[in-house]
Amino acid sequence: MLMQQVLNGIVVGSVYGLFALGFTLLFGVNHIMNMAHGSVFMWGAFAGLFVMLKLDAPIYVSLLAGMLAGGVVSILLELLAFRPLRRRQAPEFSAIVSSIGADLVLLSIAQKVSNTAIMRFPFDAFPIVLFTFMGLRIQLLQLVIVGLVIVMVVGLVWYLYRTSFGLRIRAVAYAEQTSRLLGINPGPVNLQVFFISGALAGMAGVLIGLVFNSVHFAMGEPLLLRAFVIIILGGLGSIPGALIAGLAIGIVQTLSVAYVSSGFAEAIVFLALFIVIVVRPTGLFGQPTAAMRVQRA
Repeated sequence: MLMQQVLNGIVVGSVYGLFALGFTLLFGVNHIMNMAHGSVFMWGAFAGLFVMLKLDAPIYVSLLAGMLAGGVVSILLELLAFRPLRRRQAPEFSAIVSSIGADLVLLSIAQKVSNTAIMRFPFDAFPIVLFTFMGLRIQLLQLVIVGLVIVMVVGLVWYLYRTSFGLRIRAVAYAEQTSRLLGINPGPVNLQVFFISGALAGMAGVLIGLVFNSVHFAMGEPLLLRAFVIIILGGLGSIPGALIAGLAIGIVQTLSVAYVSSGFAEAIVFLALFIVIVVRPTGLFGQPTAAMRVQRA
């Protein structure tokens, strides 16, 4: 029973980590907290479900549609909510307020379109295949989800550290003004980052919709709160940290629901966050800033 719950936690946590990857990527490159990231996740799930229900598309097309929708919505957020503020050199708090406003708009549109209904994937959306291994019941969907997350993480790391596009992204993340002097235009780079972030959120939305067989307009808001916990635990801007912290949160949450109470699950997660912050303020993989090193000295 314990190992079965751990397995379930790994599956859910891997999707949490996938969602948080896009969130931490935006923070690492643009140094902003995109409070509308949960709505991007939700619209990705809506798009994947729509393509499957209306076009009778297979699951891989549904996943691609979710990624595309998430990427497009994220780019629109960059163009309408964030880029005008950067041009005016507005403070970071302005970007947070702007993203909250955009989040409310996206939620309102989704609420109106869906009529606040909870929608579900068809029963045969994914083949129901069960495996038994050392007493564990493993679904094919669980294996596919973990495999997809691994592929996406490896692909993202390869893109960032093994391609010229990734080199430009890292240059802009390090110092945007300096990157201009090197001939790098931050505009297209930021569009890439927002599209990748949205695509990851869109895929996570479709996967969560499949796991819980539930898609509704407010599905991204609780996940956004967990994403905050994940990126703080893993370290702001850390890709490995986001994945590992996502897995840890998924396992802790699943075990808490199974052995303690569903009402205490969130409290236990935030207690773990408090302990980690006290022991290591920068998170598991975060690096101390210059100001923090001076304070310690």
